[in-house]
Amino acid sequence: MAGYGGRAPRRAEDVKVDPVLRPGWITAVDRLPDPGEKVYCSEGQAEVVRLLGKTESGRLLELKVDDGRRAPFFAAAANVLVSPDRSVPAS
Repeated sequence: MAGYGGRAPRRAEDVKVDPVLRPGWITAVDRLPDPGEKVYCSEGQAEVVRLLGKTESGRLLELKVDDGRRAPFFAAAANVLVSPDRSVPAS
């Protein structure tokens, strides 16, 4: 059994991206990003590695955080923010 150092594991409802951090951006449910596109998630700025199957809240995305601290991970499209215009780079 895995130990969590006295902390409870994070549940899906605990991991939400804060839309206030990227004003004007929309969720990936509203505009699906392309692989290689920069997005914003609860871990910070990330790059889309690939698009996976559908979930209850949209698509499942494989993301890689830009700072290289960790391996790619999965996020629901509802918890990922994208620029409303593909031509606007993430900053």
